[in-house]
Amino acid sequence: MSTLPELRRRAADLLPGLAAGAGERELARELPREQIRAVAATGLLTFRVPAAYGGAGAGVADVFGFLIDLAAADSNVAQALRPGFGRVEHLLTASSAERERWFPRFLAGDVFGNAGWEVGGASGEVRTRIDRDGVVNGSKYYSTGALYADWISASAVNDSGERIFFTLPRDRDGLELLDDFDGIGQRLTASGTTLLNGVKVLPEEVAERAGNGARSPVSAFMQLYLAAVLAGIARNALTDAVGFTRARARPIQHSSATRSVDDPYVRHAVGEISARAYAAESAVLRAAAAIDRAWAGDLEPGLLTEAAVEAAQAQFVAAESALKAAELLFDVGGGSAVSRRHNLDRHWRNARTVANHNPRAWKAAVVGAYHLTGAQPPLNGLF
Repeated sequence: MSTLPELRRRAADLLPGLAAGAGERELARELPREQIRAVAATGLLTFRVPAAYGGAGAGVADVFGFLIDLAAADSNVAQALRPGFGRVEHLLTASSAERERWFPRFLAGDVFGNAGWEVGGASGEVRTRIDRDGVVNGSKYYSTGALYADWISASAVNDSGERIFFTLPRDRDGLELLDDFDGIGQRLTASGTTLLNGVKVLPEEVAERAGNGARSPVSAFMQLYLAAVLAGIARNALTDAVGFTRARARPIQHSSATRSVDDPYVRHAVGEISARAYAAESAVLRAAAAIDRAWAGDLEPGLLTEAAVEAAQAQFVAAESALKAAELLFDVGGGSAVSRRHNLDRHWRNARTVANHNPRAWKAAVVGAYHLTGAQPPLNGLF
């Protein structure tokens, strides 16, 4: 059994090594298989697993503190592990049978991937089919973390039009994972295509879903997760801004300073990057506390709505902050800052890619409607 202090100690030991090679891995497109395995093997996916099942039983704010640290070390690794952390949250709302089946897999260091979304139709449309014999045929995209995973979660529509969720071992016959994700950023999340060609789903592999239309704390958690990745990217941009200024940057010819660290405009740029990273992290942790309050209040609907609104606000702030911080990074250096070998553009590309998951204009509009008219956020996975 792992305690919260023990998990924090393991994270402090692991993350510096993970961060050290992150930029080089992105530049060479070297998939972080070993790094993801190390995170899982050290039990860092079990923050929220209840103590009764052998986990740390940590709060939402505790796990988000770690996730920001993880994303600051390597945002690709953080996002690739999003399905696993999300699966734990789902299990916290599931039956004891579901928890007893799956929590031991997390404690054993297993990794979970996702193959939920499809392309070619309306957003959220599922055209993958499952027949009455449990055989699935279809294609998924945005399969976050699937290439690194032991288990793949997916969904399909049955003959009655009902959406069925299931989790399969990655070596199941007919399940094929393709490394074809071509995003401009977060390239190492391996969020490519999953093909399901005559894949057999066993009855015990079908997940329980209440389907009562009520708001779920899982949605706020999953949306806030994206904000945590953005906050980590902003902090990583600050790290690179400081490092580049100290080691490589030269003041412009007419600067009043002889060293870039003394240039008032460079200092301003670094200070603003720091402030934006601070704002993103603070917003995420405040929203995480709102989700904790919802859990403490037995998931009372009003508290869940507040958590959804806070998560939306945090995602807006984190996206704006990370994108601006990544842009300001180039103001600490001259022409050499755009050299490909420095790979400083990865922060903007990564932030832009995460921010595009769910348009932040909609986040602001939903929050505005809530304050102006009391309109509830939509009951879907985006809120």
